[in-house]
Parts: sequence; C-alpha cells; structure tokens
Amino acid sequence: MREIGHFIGGEHVAGTSGRTAGVFNPATGEVQAKVSLASVSEIRAAVENAKAAQPKWAATNPQRRARVFFKFVELLNKHMDELAELLSQEHGKTVEDSKGDIVRGLEVCEFVCGIPHLQKGEFTEGAGPAIDMYSMRQPVGIGAGITPFNFPAMIPMWMFAPAIACGNAFILKPSERDPSVPLRLAELMIEAGLPAGILNVVNGDKAAVDAILTDPDIGAVTFVGSTPIARYVYGTAAMNGKRAQCFGGAKNHMIIMPDADMDQAVNALMGAGYGSAGERCMAISVAVPVGEETANLLVEKLAPKIESLRIGPYTDDKADMGPVVTKEAHARINGLIDRGVEEGAKLVVDGRGFKLQGYENGYFVGGTLFDHVTPEMDIYKTEIFGPVLSVVRAKNYEDALSLPMKHEYGNGVAIYTRDGDAARDFASRVNIGMIGINVPIPVPLAYHSFGGWKASSFGDLNQHGTDSIKFWTKTKTITARWPSGIKDGAEFVMPTMK
Repeated sequence: MREIGHFIGGEHVAGTSGRTAGVFNPATGEVQAKVSLASVSEIRAAVENAKAAQPKWAATNPQRRARVFFKFVELLNKHMDELAELLSQEHGKTVEDSKGDIVRGLEVCEFVCGIPHLQKGEFTEGAGPAIDMYSMRQPVGIGAGITPFNFPAMIPMWMFAPAIACGNAFILKPSERDPSVPLRLAELMIEAGLPAGILNVVNGDKAAVDAILTDPDIGAVTFVGSTPIARYVYGTAAMNGKRAQCFGGAKNHMIIMPDADMDQAVNALMGAGYGSAGERCMAISVAVPVGEETANLLVEKLAPKIESLRIGPYTDDKADMGPVVTKEAHARINGLIDRGVEEGAKLVVDGRGFKLQGYENGYFVGGTLFDHVTPEMDIYKTEIFGPVLSVVRAKNYEDALSLPMKHEYGNGVAIYTRDGDAARDFASRVNIGMIGINVPIPVPLAYHSFGGWKASSFGDLNQHGTDSIKFWTKTKTITARWPSGIKDGAEFVMPTMK
C-alpha cells in the first residue's frame, strides 16, 4: 500500500511518529494509501528548515521571487490533467470540478506575479521641515497554513502563494483526507525554482495543528475549516503571539425575487447547491423564494432536475457530482436529513439510501430537497456540507432579507432579480462578506479579497487580493532628517508639523 510522508527541506521524508491515517477512495470505501501523522519533532524539523532558508529568500528581490511563480503557473497548466486526476482519486469530486479547484488556486499565483508592485511601500517627500517619511513592507518570517479537505489545491495556493511571494517561508498542514495534491504542488514549486526549505508540507492531525500554533518561530497562521475549529485556532494563535486569519462555516442563502428569470435561478441553484456534492463553503444551501407563486414554481422546476442528477465516481466523465468525502460525512448528512423530516420539513426529493451499482460501499448521497423549512429547524441552522437544499419561503423582500442577516454565519449570499434598485439595496444592507447579484457563488477573483463576516471569519484581513499582502507583511515606517535640517540644541517638546 502506498505510504505518504512529508515534504521537508525540498525533499520527501518518511514519517517517524509511528501514527498513520487511511486515505480512502470515497467512491468505493477502500483504503488506497496510508498518510503519516506528524509529531511535534517533525513540525519542528520543518520549522528549522524554513528558518534556515527564509532570510536569503527575503533578501531575494521581488522580481526574482515573481519569476518563480511565473514558472509555477506554467507548470500547473502543463500538469493540469495529472493534478486533477490525483485530486479526484482522493476527494471524489469530478475531474472537471477538480480542474476548477486547481485553476482558482492558479489565479492567485498569477496575481502574486505582480509582487514587485504589490509589496511597494509609500514615500512622502517633505513630510516636515527637511524630513522625508517612507514605509516598507517586510515579511513576517515563517507562516503556516492549515487547510480543509474540500479544496486540496485551491486553498493551499491561496495561502502559500502570497506568503512566499512576500518573502516568507511556509509550513503547510493539509487535510489528511486528501494529502497527495499539496505534496505534488510542493514538488512543482521546487521545479519552478523555489529554494529548498521555503515551502514545507507536513501531514498530521490535531497534534500537528497544536505544534504549529505553539511554535515560537511561526509568526502567522491562516486556517480554513469549521467555525468551532476556526475559533480554537484563532484564539490559540493569538495567545501565542501570532497574527491569524481563520475562516469557518457558512449557510449561504439565495433570494429569488418574483421578477427573476426562473430558469436561470434554477440552473444556478443546481450548480451551486449540488456541485462537488455540496462540499463547498460557498455552496448555496438555502433557497429563499419571495411569494408563494415564486416558491411553487421554483420547487416545481427544481424537483425533476434534482431527481435526474447523474451521480457517479470521478471516472464517469458524465457525472454531475460524486460521493462525499468520508463514511462519517455520509452518516452525518443522512442523519441531518432524518432530522429535517422529524422537524416537519417537507422532503420533496430524498437522497438517502442512494446506491450505485458496483460502488455499493461508496459514500454517495443523492440530491435532496426540502420545502417549507423554517429558521428554527436544525437543517436551517446547521452547515450540512452535503447535497441538501432547503427552501425557506419568504412573504416579501424584507422577510427574505432578514433571513441571512439574522443567521450566525455570514460567508456568502446571492440575489436573483431583474430589479436594479432591489439588487443595490440588498448589496448595501445585507451583513454578509461576499454577495452575488445574479451570481450564485460569489467567490471574488484573485485580485479582490475572499472572506466572510460574523461567525464565518476571525481576523481583520481576508485571503488573496491586497489583504493577503498586508497579512503576510509587517509595515516599517521610517522618518528621516539629515544634518542640514537639524537645529542646534535639544528639543524637549513633542515633535509636530507646526
């Protein structure tokens, strides 16, 4: 059986902790590899390698750092099919969906190719009498990223690309459920010209996370996962003197106004609700039609499309979605569907008990649709992270707007309408971090920043875009005055520009 270790100091190393976890094929339920789970000493080995390599990398001029990412983007495109196949084998999503995962990470790598401009400071000539003032952005030193299973290519690149481009070294702790793509990305970064030790990949579980959060040489930590773990990571990192950005759970609503193009709205819900089996933090899991007529038409059009979803292994190039990632996820999703029935929601399409011939032990859940869901129900409050869509009927626009505003999560939201006034009002008032107007999954492009509000995000700066450059650098401000501008004698009052 294939054994997966770590990538430290520019090369693959076997695990030494003696602890491993199974990497499963979600379509069959079979173990396809064993991944090593790092000890504190293995995390420390990665940090020591990063610590030794980082000063020289920070001293490398930004243009040369950018060239590594130009080459890396070239290599990502060259190895796209290989990477997508590897990703799908461990995650279970379709190959085309895996390519989308990789491309959205690649776009951040393209963005940081502009690091010579992005990392520039500011300068003011004559800020005071014979005084010039300027600032510079310098790297934090060593950063770390803790990533989830659902985007094993995109989210690692969202994290390490801006960190490394800014002159930092980086420790990546990917999900142990699908660890192979992050290791391959590290290989390609070395091939692109990155010095050994700047990007280290260490697989592990909570023991590895805690070692990262308490290591004195790691200056900044970024995390994506569930809200309870995001709170823990953020709090522990802060207590240990680290800056942190931590992104948690979501419950994304899509409001469908009576004037919306219903066919467009339904197609948007199908892709945003059931793509990747709903295992996306930006998936739409709540549809909010405004008015009974809108609701009835929406459900009437949705139900047959959900029933006809093509579900299969990633090797089926016609599949709309694959299995969920683990046996535990499968049981949890089915349990929440059971709970929705118990709570009185109308189960329009039931995805429980879905079995695929030849893949009876796979972790497949059929597309599921609930109607007449209310905000008091667990299926509304909980992030299900599976192919389950809930319809919450709203009497009017204000009723619809209040639903995402009152929910504890604030990651993403969408509105479908032809009314520009309604769209503008919605975007202005709703307390959510990312908003789509006739766009179901409003993940910003790489040169804007990604991040939610409320219990979906902890920390002041978002991922990618200019926020990422601010997060991975510290500002140093210099005030300079040369002898010709200095008065004789000591000055005992607070300096001012008076």
